[in-house]
Amino acid sequence: MSSWKLSGEAGKKIVQEALLAHDEALGFPEELVVSGREIAEDRPDDWILEVWLDHKPTASEKRAVEALFAEGAPELAAEKLAEQDWVTLSQQGVEPIRAGRFHVHTPEYPADDNLVDFIIPASQAFGTGQHKTTAACLATLDLMKSEGLVVRNHADIGTGTGLLAFAAMHLWPRARVTASDIDAVCAGVVVDNCATNGIAMGPGPGELTMVIAPGTHDQLIQARAPYDLLIANILAGPLVELAPDFASVTTPGGSLLLAGLLATQEAEVRAAYRAQGFRLARRVTNGDWAILWLRKSRIE
Repeated sequence: MSSWKLSGEAGKKIVQEALLAHDEALGFPEELVVSGREIAEDRPDDWILEVWLDHKPTASEKRAVEALFAEGAPELAAEKLAEQDWVTLSQQGVEPIRAGRFHVHTPEYPADDNLVDFIIPASQAFGTGQHKTTAACLATLDLMKSEGLVVRNHADIGTGTGLLAFAAMHLWPRARVTASDIDAVCAGVVVDNCATNGIAMGPGPGELTMVIAPGTHDQLIQARAPYDLLIANILAGPLVELAPDFASVTTPGGSLLLAGLLATQEAEVRAAYRAQGFRLARRVTNGDWAILWLRKSRIE
């Protein structure tokens, strides 16, 4: 079978908005498989849109892809690939995650009946570095539960697809849940993923409330504080900047799960949170990435 790929590089937000437009587009050619991902671990804000076909793309198909971009459409390059299964090629880089009791996969992969199953479409790809941190975060959440951590109110800051909030909801099903992201595109993504995975949305216990906000700077996030678990799988720089804000909304004795930082950045992040009264409970690494479980002092 002849395999082809259309691809174009652009900023993370531009590609994500194009992916969302694809999800909502009417009349988009069904034979085109569209996905997006980070270009490299050390370039988290640079993304590539990839479109996979079993034939040479036509001019109309190229125009349909270009139309997904509201602005800043990249130049699309067409590439003929070696004779391979193009559907399999389109899923490279988004292989299932198995971590702790969780199994996360795209719709093309089967469920694992022995694990807690979540479906995240390929168009919301985990990304290269984020795939590793996501797996480690899932395993650390599982560890927290196994060690007896009790959570009644938790928040996932920088939620992206909503996945880590979903995992925490499974582990602590009666907790109140807040998920937030600075990127407005994520609101529709989380709503869709909630529907796909049977996650209830709403303000009550066991329901997810989605907010678009920078960090914790939102009236609802503040009103629902303090949190006994706060999850943030973002980047080292924002984690350092947000340390005082995170401390202000975390209950004494509460936990932080911080990820998205390289092991080489760990000392700076830990110092920022130590200054806010947090101590290290556990440290997990996956490749070059570090994941930190911190606990806040019970003495204010």
